[in-house]
Amino acid sequence: WAKGYGYRQAGTSDPVTPDTLFQACSVSKPAVAVAVMRLVQEGELELDRDVNEYLRSWKIPSNGSWQPRVTLRQLLSHTAGTTVHGVEGYPLEHGLPSLLEVLEGKGAVKTPPVRVSIIPGMSFRYSGGGTTVVQQILEDSTNKPLADLVEELVLAPLGMENSTYEQPLPEVHRTHAAVGHHADGTPLKGKWNGYAAVAAAGLWTTPSDLCRLVLEVQRALRGEGRV
Repeated sequence: WAKGYGYRQAGTSDPVTPDTLFQACSVSKPAVAVAVMRLVQEGELELDRDVNEYLRSWKIPSNGSWQPRVTLRQLLSHTAGTTVHGVEGYPLEHGLPSLLEVLEGKGAVKTPPVRVSIIPGMSFRYSGGGTTVVQQILEDSTNKPLADLVEELVLAPLGMENSTYEQPLPEVHRTHAAVGHHADGTPLKGKWNGYAAVAAAGLWTTPSDLCRLVLEVQRALRGEGRV
């Protein structure tokens, strides 16, 4: 069963329902990982190949005289040695930075450039920056926006009808999306922030839709996956 509690926006009587969308933040990463694994299963990507062979719009930069060799397996498991722990959201009134600006830490981007600062494969270090590299790999290798690709490979096949990676949030979902609030309980100007690094933090979803994803991963582990 599913049930909503509270209100979509403080000070209103518009209730949260089982179909109310919330920003999933870093829970965005697992659905992207499932999309990657579908492409691996179909032979479109390899987990242990140097990702610079897939990247066209941007490359893993050298660190002085050292050129790191990074793989998708390392990026997905946060062992690639990439920097930038978490990515930032941006007020929609000012527009979103581009993915390349996020990777390079340029323009209005609030985070530093994504770099490899420790030897890949040596240790775990959580990195939203690494997942942003995964987004660039997926978009470069498929010529599709991340939101369209994950919709095609994961969300639609699993019936996750109240989920999307589209930024800004499409009008069709805005009337049943939870509003972001400051710590003092006041709503955000513009109601919510947007993300350029959608693979790391851009998913809008519901608890029920997330359960559909978890159940599919459990089925896949038993060899009964549907996607």
